[in-house]
Amino acid sequence: MPNPSFLKFIPLSLLRIFAKMVAWFLCQNDRKGMYWKTKINLTLAYPHLDEKQIENMSKSSVQKQCLTYAESAKCWAMPPEWSVAQIKQVHQLNILTDALANPKGALIITPHLGTWEMMNAWVHQYGTPTIMYKPSKNPALNQFVLDARQQLNGTLVPTDANGVKALFKTLKQGGFSVILPDHVPHPSGGVVVPFFGIDCLTSTLASKMAQKTGCKLVGLSCFRRADEKGFDVYCDDLDDPNLYSPDIHIATTALNQAIEQMINRLPEEYMWGYKRFKGAPNLPNFYAH
Repeated sequence: MPNPSFLKFIPLSLLRIFAKMVAWFLCQNDRKGMYWKTKINLTLAYPHLDEKQIENMSKSSVQKQCLTYAESAKCWAMPPEWSVAQIKQVHQLNILTDALANPKGALIITPHLGTWEMMNAWVHQYGTPTIMYKPSKNPALNQFVLDARQQLNGTLVPTDANGVKALFKTLKQGGFSVILPDHVPHPSGGVVVPFFGIDCLTSTLASKMAQKTGCKLVGLSCFRRADEKGFDVYCDDLDDPNLYSPDIHIATTALNQAIEQMINRLPEEYMWGYKRFKGAPNLPNFYAH
């Protein structure tokens, strides 16, 4: 794989055209791949929609997912100032700044929604977050992303027990951390609770952090504007008391509900192209052919 840093020389508008072409090709195959998984997931998440609505929504979602990949690669190739300049409006910024002033720390919940990488440099303006980083299996891609992350003033920690300890320490000291809470975890790191009404394996890490530290929870999402001229950031106050329940099933269910509300702002912007509704051996395999 060539060094992806050459992307700094390609205009974002051209990368977006390429991403839309890739999305079109992906949508020609509804038997496997991103389009197939997106259709399955949207059918499960929005059962009230008819087949044509699901098809249209799926095609739009695949295009937006491809755009997110292209935009993320571009922001990794560019200096942090470039990404910050792409943020045109921040909705309810006070929710974030109030949370960052909390003496018990703040945990920013960032689902795979919109172009989350674009606001990475933006949020680093507010302090030195501790963020988990899982190396890519591709050495060139891993170095590319690592170089981009290390331009920021955050602290990268591994996705293991040492990383978890570092996150707890940051919150205990009144700092802030960022977690992508909606990946499919290893069974030992998750519980089976509903997400869009479907029981699936859900990570407990964010909920355990909230339980043990009493940190403030804030949802952040970043969406490209309809005219593709910049991005808007939304700050959501995650204030349901159940998020702090000592019962981990209640806490993770509440977190999934909060993530659902964030997604429902612009459902097609969610990364539906992965097997989110899987995990536990006693659950149905929605992805079996």
